[in-house]
Amino acid sequence: MANKALTSEEIFSLDSNYVTKTYARSPVALVRGEGAVAFDPEGRRFIDFGSGIGVNSFGFCDAEYVSAVTDQLSAIQHCSNLYYTEPCARLAELLCEKSGMKRVFFGNSGAEANEGAIKIIRKYAHDRYGDERSMIVTLKNSFHGRTITTLAATGQDVFHTDFGPFPAGFEYADMDSDSILALLSRKDCAGILVETVQGEGGVNAVPGELLELIDRVTKENDQLFAVDEVQTGCGRTGRFFSYQHYGIKPDVVTAAKGLGGGLPIGAVLVGERAEDTLSPGKHGSTFGGNPVCCAGALSVVGRMDEAFLADVRARADKMRALLAAIPQVASLSGLGLMIGVTLDPALDIKTPDVLAACRERGLLVLSAKTKIRMLPPLNISDEAIEDGSRILAEVCAELSAAK
Repeated sequence: MANKALTSEEIFSLDSNYVTKTYARSPVALVRGEGAVAFDPEGRRFIDFGSGIGVNSFGFCDAEYVSAVTDQLSAIQHCSNLYYTEPCARLAELLCEKSGMKRVFFGNSGAEANEGAIKIIRKYAHDRYGDERSMIVTLKNSFHGRTITTLAATGQDVFHTDFGPFPAGFEYADMDSDSILALLSRKDCAGILVETVQGEGGVNAVPGELLELIDRVTKENDQLFAVDEVQTGCGRTGRFFSYQHYGIKPDVVTAAKGLGGGLPIGAVLVGERAEDTLSPGKHGSTFGGNPVCCAGALSVVGRMDEAFLADVRARADKMRALLAAIPQVASLSGLGLMIGVTLDPALDIKTPDVLAACRERGLLVLSAKTKIRMLPPLNISDEAIEDGSRILAEVCAELSAAK
């Protein structure tokens, strides 16, 4: 006998009673969706400008994605990395073709991917310089994950509490050349890990000239340059990887979120200099390269040709123009369809109030510090862009009038 469908309040109650209190959830329960639109048990409609924090690259229940995943699930769902599977091998090939990297390690999340990148940076340095080099540079306001080590790598003091002692070996640079160069010049520096656009840190884009400087100096110093593309990767910024906007070639690239289109997968892509750094027994993951997750990722990545990415850039231009035209909007940040919205500070409109009012009107948006953050599906329709932008404009007008 099938379980009776629950109401929103019943779902809230179950979650409150049995799930750990690690999330300050919004009072919305989603039960079905299509494209950029989802519905709660009572049939209320929501336009999703968050896509599961940048995960649902093709929105909810994309037909090609569903078919690829269910076909693989019906064939073989898991066999471990003791054996080979076709989806894992094919996905690794495709990612290398699109990125110019040489090899891929698969895990289950962005935090795991960044852990892998950290291990590669340190082992590369250890293989060449022994214990002389182990320090890794990250940027202030960065966010690299919630494991103990990736929290230590994160350049925000708010994350460096409660769980200490945190692993040593990370230094945090300001987003300027003097600060970065001072740390890269240290004799104990093994490499650097950078988000090209800081997501959780405020949707702040790193200037291209800084990325070019890091690329050049790390090669001169025989240090590894790793780019955290967990949120920016897989088409989010209008290029397959965001570093491809700048003509640079990092040594390590991490991906997750949009890669799996809704299933948990993370990847560490390794370039030529470090492609042989990891050897058997040095790293692993029971579920890494799971064939069902890889089949879903193949469906996502396989459709991201240049024509699709050009469409992403066009959608981003349209969405940014509509948002910039809202009178209460002071500025936009980010890149492509990774958008940070700053409201006029003189209006004193609180971001949580905006999120709550948007939810009431049927629009789901995110936040990043004081900014409104938007990560819509990459194939979002013009209609959804227009409707969502209109709702945000109405909310901003009402909240500013109430001051």
